[in-house]
Amino acid sequence: MDLESLVEEFPDFPKKGILFRDFNPILRKPGALEQVAEELSRDIQVDDIDAFAGIESRGFIIASIMALKHGKGMITLRKAGKLPGKTAKTSYTVEYGKDIMEVQRHAVRRDQRVMICDDLLATGGTAAAAASLVEEVGGKVAGFLFVIELADLKGASKIGRYDRVSLLTYGDESA
Repeated sequence: MDLESLVEEFPDFPKKGILFRDFNPILRKPGALEQVAEELSRDIQVDDIDAFAGIESRGFIIASIMALKHGKGMITLRKAGKLPGKTAKTSYTVEYGKDIMEVQRHAVRRDQRVMICDDLLATGGTAAAAASLVEEVGGKVAGFLFVIELADLKGASKIGRYDRVSLLTYGDESA
């Protein structure tokens, strides 16, 4: 199945001048999500991963299917104020402003190898914040998995020290 043909484009969303690429149609197409899991799995060493972490909210879906497929745990990286108990938090810049992300301090074991998942890599601020949190609570970032990467926004430069897999890349990676 051609996953790229399922991605919908919405011009001027969430603000004028932005072309939003929506992966939600992949969720609605029978078999497409399974294909995403298969394709993401081809480029990772599962034995080097202890858990998959999902960035709120669509990253939860990717991390969950990967955790289920590979018999691993799943960790949630959430917006501020959504997790009970002691948390670690970091503030970061996104395409349209600032945000805060948290993880429960007990969710990641010391030296646990965590693969971070999200639907989209854009400017890299969210991904870099996720890596920072995993490391702050004692984990080791095993890499990143994305369905879509917007190469023109150079998000890969913010997470360049980590391996990453992006299924669909839009834009000029050398731009």
